[in-house]
Amino acid sequence: MNRGSETSPEEKARGERRSGPALFPFARMLGKPDALDRLDLRFRWGGYGFRVLRCHLAVFQPGQIIAFHKHSEYEFHFIAKGKGKVILEGRPFDLREGLYYLTGPDVVHYQECDPEDPMQELCLHCEILPAGGSAGPDPAFGDDAEWEEAAACVELLRRFPLEPHWDNYNAMSMFLEAYRLWEDQVPGFHTLMKAAIIQILLRAARPFAPKKGLPAIPVRDMDDHRFQLASQYIQDNEGLPLSLDDVAQRVNVSPRQLQRIFRTEGQTTFREYVEHVRLAAVCADLVESDQSVEEIALKHGYANPNYLFPVFKDKFGMTPTAYRRTYRPSGRAEPYPIREEVRP
Repeated sequence: MNRGSETSPEEKARGERRSGPALFPFARMLGKPDALDRLDLRFRWGGYGFRVLRCHLAVFQPGQIIAFHKHSEYEFHFIAKGKGKVILEGRPFDLREGLYYLTGPDVVHYQECDPEDPMQELCLHCEILPAGGSAGPDPAFGDDAEWEEAAACVELLRRFPLEPHWDNYNAMSMFLEAYRLWEDQVPGFHTLMKAAIIQILLRAARPFAPKKGLPAIPVRDMDDHRFQLASQYIQDNEGLPLSLDDVAQRVNVSPRQLQRIFRTEGQTTFREYVEHVRLAAVCADLVESDQSVEEIALKHGYANPNYLFPVFKDKFGMTPTAYRRTYRPSGRAEPYPIREEVRP
């Protein structure tokens, strides 16, 4: 008898052979089965608070029975290996690798493992409650979309069909991702673990999402976005040579298209906007620094300082020196916007 090819009981549970690599993708989770259960995982997603009670790979004994019981929280069961059966509110179902089902809140269920092909089950047991606090979503940073998606997911979980389903969106892989995060103790652990748990919930709920009425995917107004990118680039680099061609390349549009964007979004031309930003910076330095006018001109993109004088006087009706005398001694606020986006 060739004992080199035999499989030990422990290797059989892990789906491994001495002569080859692990065949069971979740075998590594058996190294520390309760690792994730020991973590105090709590987080907020949208308008809900989540508390993870259990997240592990459970190994059933052949023929093992778990008598009828229920939970006040949500508990997902993913069959990673083996066979068995479950009774959900009086309805029996066969279980096999690749299926999953949800029990709870308050779903009475019974589980039984196959005597010949025992189950290994990935379990996520979590409490989901409305989050406290009066602060609502901040649309400026996408909170409204997150709140809508969280609410939609929780509603799907509340109406989850009481029967097993195929894990077509591979939610099971996120259990392994969560375990690897625990093994590696990576920077940003809490944020990454939160994302893994949310992925399990979203992938499990996804088959039952309606085809219509989903939260809208955020889409940019590309002309406005490109104007913002171009104007910010000009503000950041106003002291350097700036051309329409160069800035257009930075925002990935043609020079002609960028000129159109400045007219429609900024009600100005590219050249006028660059001059506007440079003059704002010049004004700030005239009031706040002791640099000479020539130094200030060179600092803010006027390669020939003499060019600044007629441009400045045409804009303000006075020379840079007169402007400094007028506003610096009095301490009055600078009347021309400084490094703020202004659409003339």
